[in-house]
Amino acid sequence: MTVIHTDLVLPCLNEAAALPWVLSRLPEGYRAIVVDNGSTDGSAEIAAAASAQVVHETRRGFGAAAHAGLLAATAPMIAFCDADASMDPAELPLVVDPVRAGTADLVLGRRRPVTAKSWPLHARLANSSLSWRLRRITGVNIHDLGPMRAARRESVLNLDLRDRRSGYPLEMFLKAAEANWRILEVDTTYSPRVGRSKVTGTVRGTLIAINDMSALLRETRR
Repeated sequence: MTVIHTDLVLPCLNEAAALPWVLSRLPEGYRAIVVDNGSTDGSAEIAAAASAQVVHETRRGFGAAAHAGLLAATAPMIAFCDADASMDPAELPLVVDPVRAGTADLVLGRRRPVTAKSWPLHARLANSSLSWRLRRITGVNIHDLGPMRAARRESVLNLDLRDRRSGYPLEMFLKAAEANWRILEVDTTYSPRVGRSKVTGTVRGTLIAINDMSALLRETRR
């Protein structure tokens, strides 16, 4: 019997085309929790057919979906990853193993694009600017607020994360830094996503994310 040591939270909104590949790439010892955030393309049914745990979150927003997955998880380790096939779940041990070994408290996957199409220029510039601000504010040597990340589930719960929109990953990082967590960054591959992005694939989505994150940064400075 396989022992599940890590629950992988996959926030999902209309990712039917990507999910079969994503779910097939999970390493042994990992369990997928697909959080359906109002899909209309059968994503939830595809996830269930692939033996993933499906959670339904009616409140729209990345943070709402991510946190619903966190609350549904039971394994000692928690990981997060986009469900659009831009990241390879087979690389999860790169971010999970340092936490399991006790050498880090939060590990972020630094995205390394495999092609120029993987990461639109406007999104890459916004990420570089954000990373520079975070290095100045926290002193943590971060270059990418990577969506693929891992930590201990109870530790993340204790951060008492409140954002339910695009600022959820940033709030996690800021509160972890404030709590003096050992934060590590490792390289992970980044491929063109399947389908159109709801956030970084559009200028409008990027601007919404910047607005959400800027509000958190202003709060942090107070």
